[in-house]
Amino acid sequence: MGTVFSFDVRGGEPGPVRAALDEAVAGLHRVNEVFSTYREDSQVSRLVRGELSVEECDPEVAEVLALGAEAERVSDGWFSMRYEGRLDPTGIVKGWAAERAARLMAGVGGVSGVSVNGGGDVQLLGVPGPERPWRVGVSDPLRPGGLAAVVSAAGADELAVATSGTAERGAHIVDPRTGRSAVTDLVAVTVVAPELTWADCWATAAFAMGSREALRWLEALPDVEALLITAGDEVRCTGGLARRLG
Repeated sequence: MGTVFSFDVRGGEPGPVRAALDEAVAGLHRVNEVFSTYREDSQVSRLVRGELSVEECDPEVAEVLALGAEAERVSDGWFSMRYEGRLDPTGIVKGWAAERAARLMAGVGGVSGVSVNGGGDVQLLGVPGPERPWRVGVSDPLRPGGLAAVVSAAGADELAVATSGTAERGAHIVDPRTGRSAVTDLVAVTVVAPELTWADCWATAAFAMGSREALRWLEALPDVEALLITAGDEVRCTGGLARRLG
């Protein structure tokens, strides 16, 4: 998936935790093999070329395509699984894979908390310790090395934080209505939601929209908060974000 994953697992016996971690890492490699658009032999590449049907692919392919279709519906097309006219589920796979890995680790007996970070997008489950919530720093896109905010998972059994923007990878987000790089007033959108699958999708869609439409849309989504930073160094946020900061 072209990025680095890290795991922080609290509690549990070393043997079962290690076995689950090996399974989770193998699962991430398998996701890359199945979904990569850069590998000619991946199932998605073969699906695009018409060499496979969805039914002939691993069941996870149908699952991800259904999730992507739902993201397209909810975002009114601002999230898309198509690039240059071809199927490309890249925008949903990383968040889905990281969330799935986190839930696998959380199912190990005795594990009290899990944090899985996939390229800066994080799925949090449980707690890292007694009376201690998970906390995630949000990078400031205009001040390298600085933080724009710190998100706290206090009071939440599960929380995800996902950011889309131009600071790390340049203009890589596509406006699905033009097929070209999205040109908006935003430099970063961070979305906070229970599930990373959706947080990642919503951050991507919101960035493509631009700050005004994105803020209005994000406010209407249930259990979603967001922080938007414009190129002019304006900070805009949803009404309930403050309770998630600290």
